[in-house]
Amino acid sequence: MRIDAHQHYWTIDRGDYGWITPELPVLYRDFLPHDLEPLLNKHYLDGSVMIQAAPTIEETNYILSLADKSSSVLGVIGWLDLFQPDHRKHYESFHQHPKFKGFRIMIQDMPDAARILEPAFVEALRGYAAEGVPVDLLLTSQQMGPVLELFRQVPDLRGVIDHLAKPPIHSGELEPWSHYLADMSAFPRICCKLSGMVTEADPNGWKKDDFVSYIRRVLELFGPHRVMFGSDWPVCLLAADYDEVMDLLLHALPESWGERERERLFGENAKEFYKL
Repeated sequence: MRIDAHQHYWTIDRGDYGWITPELPVLYRDFLPHDLEPLLNKHYLDGSVMIQAAPTIEETNYILSLADKSSSVLGVIGWLDLFQPDHRKHYESFHQHPKFKGFRIMIQDMPDAARILEPAFVEALRGYAAEGVPVDLLLTSQQMGPVLELFRQVPDLRGVIDHLAKPPIHSGELEPWSHYLADMSAFPRICCKLSGMVTEADPNGWKKDDFVSYIRRVLELFGPHRVMFGSDWPVCLLAADYDEVMDLLLHALPESWGERERERLFGENAKEFYKL
């Protein structure tokens, strides 16, 4: 099975996508399954994992309703606020839906990432880890320290780092991102998505070679069994189209990677991680 493990749909007039404004005209319109499905078919992908794009319970219910109507949506990753005492009630409600596969923590939007180390938050996450619930982690490379400490406190977390933790591809720097990522990869249930890279590069002048050192570092650390391809469509359209996103990843794969490793990257790992 071939899977795009990270993409979004939205309807602008729902009103909870505060980060999508008219100043981002490429994104400031509706994106729905009929827009992506031709691209999935072009690249022989069987479907996708739809990721939440707004920090609201209402948006998770909305994308679950979209999944009901689209066979190409294989799973949905919603949103929960683990700082709120009613997070479990919302989880139980989402969990009734057959395509709900887990939730995402939007650390990137937190002014103080250290909040994820508050005792109530850690205890809540330990509960989901004990159940093996898949958890996406959206963070930047500047937030890797608190997230690494979170992994130490919740060592059995079934987690995936979105977008390589957003390294500074635009500047070409590898450290301290690479050092933190090595420590993170030591936790055997943590995976990494090769996604969201073009928007961390020069949006108007990136080259395929700009991504090679980052991609190969992830592959070196996580190996072929803990990495996933994600397009981050349509956010990627700020800097690249779907074909370009696919092409830059294929360009960076080591020559030693054969068909079996590619099958893992382009679907089998996502199928296992999200229990599709």
